[in-house]
Amino acid sequence: MGSIRFKLGALTAAVAVFAVLAAAGVVLAVGATDHALEAAIAAQKRLDLLTEASARLSEFGIAAVADADHPTADRQPMADARDRVVAVLDMVASPAQEGEPASPGRARLMAHLKADFALLDRQIGRAIADPDTIRRGDAVRGALNAFAAGAGPILSVLVESDRRAVTQARAEASALSARLRSGAIAAAALLLVAALVLHRALARPLLERLRRIDKAAAAIGSGVLDTRLPIGPRDELGLLMAKFNRMAERLARRARRVAADRAGLEDTIAARTADLTAANTRLAAIDASRRRFFADVSHELRTPLTVIIGECDVTQRAPAIPEALTRTVLATIRKRASGLHRRVEDLLRIARSESGEIELVFQDVALRPLLAEAVASFATVAQRQGVALTLEAAEPGPLVHADREWLRQVVEGLIDNALRHGAPLRRVTVRQEGAARNAAQDTAQGVAEGICIAVEDDGRGIPPGDRAGLFRRFARGAGSAPSGFGLGLALAEWVVTQHGGRITLDSNTDGAGLRVAITLPSADAAQEGGRPDAGTGRGGAEQGAMP
Repeated sequence: MGSIRFKLGALTAAVAVFAVLAAAGVVLAVGATDHALEAAIAAQKRLDLLTEASARLSEFGIAAVADADHPTADRQPMADARDRVVAVLDMVASPAQEGEPASPGRARLMAHLKADFALLDRQIGRAIADPDTIRRGDAVRGALNAFAAGAGPILSVLVESDRRAVTQARAEASALSARLRSGAIAAAALLLVAALVLHRALARPLLERLRRIDKAAAAIGSGVLDTRLPIGPRDELGLLMAKFNRMAERLARRARRVAADRAGLEDTIAARTADLTAANTRLAAIDASRRRFFADVSHELRTPLTVIIGECDVTQRAPAIPEALTRTVLATIRKRASGLHRRVEDLLRIARSESGEIELVFQDVALRPLLAEAVASFATVAQRQGVALTLEAAEPGPLVHADREWLRQVVEGLIDNALRHGAPLRRVTVRQEGAARNAAQDTAQGVAEGICIAVEDDGRGIPPGDRAGLFRRFARGAGSAPSGFGLGLALAEWVVTQHGGRITLDSNTDGAGLRVAITLPSADAAQEGGRPDAGTGRGGAEQGAMP
């Protein structure tokens, strides 16, 4: 009997009983009210229909008199008036509510009224057919007067009956409303007394104990973990208080462990913060390299365009252009435009290599013409810098199985790097030679013995400790020039690897300058190693993204 569950169950049962009784009373009251209201609405609707029927009969009479006095061929107005009267009479004769029983007396009166109207319609039709105007008007008026004498009492009886029905329904609704108010006041008083009794017997003690739990929980939340509750009666709430005390004890133990772990966590956060700071520094350096890269692209595209526009302006200003000068100017323009076209192709190839969509088209390529083209592309730049740019390659030269444009790009990028970053220097040599110098290393790395392309300069060189890092993307050696464009050693290494070769950075034989060596398999070695057929294949390894 002292269980909170039993008390709440008894309270719920009492509330349920009150709710069922109240619901039953409400349902009965609503049903009675609805019935009274429906009766009143039905009677009022019948009154409205009778009023409309009277108006429609008047319209019909006016139309008949007008047609009798001024006959016309168009009888449609009177026909429309007759149809409206018939429709209204049918509505008056039907029950106002679905399922409402029809009154026998009312049905007889409505049948008599409809029969009188049908007789009136026939009489008016015969009268209007009379060619004599005087007889026609007298006949129409006589028929209307006769109908009014018979239909007037019927309409009066129907109207009075519906008025009494409306008055009776309103009286019933008023009486029912008074009874509902009295019942509602009594029920409210009874519920108020029951609520007060239940509050004193059950709610107030429970609320007091809940207030103690709330106060203790607030103390725990503010950090006073030594707060405890008096258990009191051994009911559900007493068990809850005991569990609360055990929870507070566990929280106190965990708080001590958290305080011990917090120091270790702060040390870990400090270490991770240092790592993030270093990573952010690296990202900033990469972003600066990218901005420098696009500035170099703009510079490389602007230079040949400036030469082309300058040559065109000089030619246009000349009053007479000799044929020899024209050929010279056009040759210069074509050479610069071809260089610009190759630069655009370079950029497209670099963009494809960044997205992993590059395709290497392999074919047997004569090496010496390729090297000569690469050297010729930088002859003017080298001459302007006072650098001797030479090619050492025997005629006709060997064949390599390669993508010609990508291999040319790599060689041009190495020449460009030497001219930009090797200063001070006096010479740059592009040499085709055998692979005997690095044969042992190539064999150990699985590179077939073949042909070596070397780009040597007598500049300041690169310290051995910095050479391996230059193969990373956007990496620059210490003291590099602030500008510079080329394929980059990272892209060059990737392309050479796709050809089955390798690229190395070494010092010259005399210890000065820098020597970049590319070792490629010969055309015969490539075919024996299963390289794609000339002109149709992809690069040996699948076209992955740049490392």
